[in-house]
Amino acid sequence: METRQLRTLIRRWVIFFMIALALSGATAFALETELDWLARVWPPGNALHSWLVRVDGAIKDTNAHYPFMAYGYDWLAFAHLVIAMAFIGVLRDPVRNKWVIEFAMLACLAVFPLAFIAGAIRGIPMYWRLIDCSFGVIGLVPLVLCYRKIGVLERLTQKKPGGHR
Repeated sequence: METRQLRTLIRRWVIFFMIALALSGATAFALETELDWLARVWPPGNALHSWLVRVDGAIKDTNAHYPFMAYGYDWLAFAHLVIAMAFIGVLRDPVRNKWVIEFAMLACLAVFPLAFIAGAIRGIPMYWRLIDCSFGVIGLVPLVLCYRKIGVLERLTQKKPGGHR
């Protein structure tokens, strides 16, 4: 595979990851509206529906009495957007900015201890912690693909004319 094709593949995966990261963060801005909708459309009579209704009620109650608490969700959304911007460096020079991909892979892996430790402390049901962990798994897929392609690109660009390194 030639370097141009590798750069195109890397670019597509990075853009996909940036969009997914930004969209997942942007959902924090409208959390009350989203939870209200989910609680209404999710089929009743199961543990997930009960959890959604409970969380929806807690968010509504908190926003009604302490609207400033939602400011934390605004910062969460902002952090996702800022982290997504860090990948601009990978778009410009994937080899030089491979560390951004490494950082992001570590962040995806760090989702697991946070979900299982903090989730247990906060009383979050196991099925919800597994849903949270799925974001780490889903994020790892494009990142690992990019990381491997960047490794190939790195080897190709380090070769000097005549096949010598």
